[in-house]
Amino acid sequence: MLDRRRPLAEAYPMRFPFRILLLIVFVAVLTSSIAPIALGLESQPAATYHARRVALARNLQGGAAILFAAEEPLLDFMPYRQDEDFYYLTGWNEPGAALLILANTPSSTQTAGYREILFLPTRNLRMEKYTGVKLDAATPNAAKIAGVDEVMSMTEFPGQLNKLISANRGLANSFWTQPEAPQAKMLTGWTAATLGDGSVHATHDVTSLTMQLRVIKDAGELALLKKASDASIAAQRVMMRSTKPGVTERTIAGKMIATMMEEGCERPSYASIVGTGINSTTLHYSANSATLADGDIMVVDAAGEYSMYASDITRTVPVNGHFTARQREIYDVVLGAQRAAVEAFVAGKSTINDRDHRDPNSLDTVAWNYINTHGKGLHREPLSEYWIHGLGHMVGINVHDPSIYPTVLQPGMVFTIEPGIYIPEEKLGVRIEDVFVVGQDGKLIDLVAALPHTADEVEAAMKAEK
Repeated sequence: MLDRRRPLAEAYPMRFPFRILLLIVFVAVLTSSIAPIALGLESQPAATYHARRVALARNLQGGAAILFAAEEPLLDFMPYRQDEDFYYLTGWNEPGAALLILANTPSSTQTAGYREILFLPTRNLRMEKYTGVKLDAATPNAAKIAGVDEVMSMTEFPGQLNKLISANRGLANSFWTQPEAPQAKMLTGWTAATLGDGSVHATHDVTSLTMQLRVIKDAGELALLKKASDASIAAQRVMMRSTKPGVTERTIAGKMIATMMEEGCERPSYASIVGTGINSTTLHYSANSATLADGDIMVVDAAGEYSMYASDITRTVPVNGHFTARQREIYDVVLGAQRAAVEAFVAGKSTINDRDHRDPNSLDTVAWNYINTHGKGLHREPLSEYWIHGLGHMVGINVHDPSIYPTVLQPGMVFTIEPGIYIPEEKLGVRIEDVFVVGQDGKLIDLVAALPHTADEVEAAMKAEK
């Protein structure tokens, strides 16, 4: 990304910039090394991450990719969470690191010319008494432990860039990095200072390439997504067991989060939505501050993250365990729309998240047509007027994994189907959301199939659980 601010090479005389930059890096190293050790995660084999890095290198057009680990929060209100692309490529879960990938030549299909370096911050032995032992470049067998070809100290990072650009000045215009990473914004200054011409050099958005890799899940990723969904199913069952008049939304949310973590999740994959009554009609309601009332309906959109991989589940339940006739009517329309989309699915042809409903191959169009022709609002208007969001999204390391929409659904993709109807004047919101995998045979696999789907199944489950 082009940084249009004043370049460092212009702001400072040329005899100073690298001293300043090295001081900045040194301070960053010390700061990052005081962070607490992140939670242990169930990672994949080192060869899997290496293959991903090689695949990325083949798309760099002869350039180099530089990715930075997430910075540690200044206060430990929340556990550390690694940058998603950095984790996808390395499985590394500590702050303060940087990854350099040098591409193959554009015509290469093998790994000739490929190079990778993981830069690690220097250990702070005093702070390790508080945070635990870290790995750094001086640790014996550091590269093998980290699962990369080379490991260097972060203090060597500017010097390595200097060598690379000096050997190939064209590389300054061929860097790929994360546009939103704070550390990436220094790359423009580094390249300008190295070249000594005071110009600003553009970098390319590496996330546009990692997105293409991440959208297709491998077997290891699918296993982690299944574990995330299983833990989230357990939490949804606790919700059904706990739902009754007089309980607070926050109590329900708390019990669900506790269950997710008991089942191995490190955190919820998003802010839990537990909305009863009028709150059921607010799409991203998360205050969870109301008390459940007899006769109301409740939308519960809550799921967990297992080893960085997310689930995303929504169920709608009657607070007293029994749907009213109107609640059941709207529920059945929403369920019918979800099932219509599932039945219409064709791998390699169907698309998701076409909000204009113009594509006849869009699952959104199928679901919208179903809702539009089934049931009415209070004033006889089509229920489709009360559907205010897309039908689904990709799921992976992020609960909303990156993709270019509308997406043609291919084997290995994981996505949600979540139609909803929200009628504020009736205090009636219904959403049903499952996570689906496109199997290698082109058929859909519902990762949430174990949860009740029909209104009768929901009522029976709530009664049985109590």
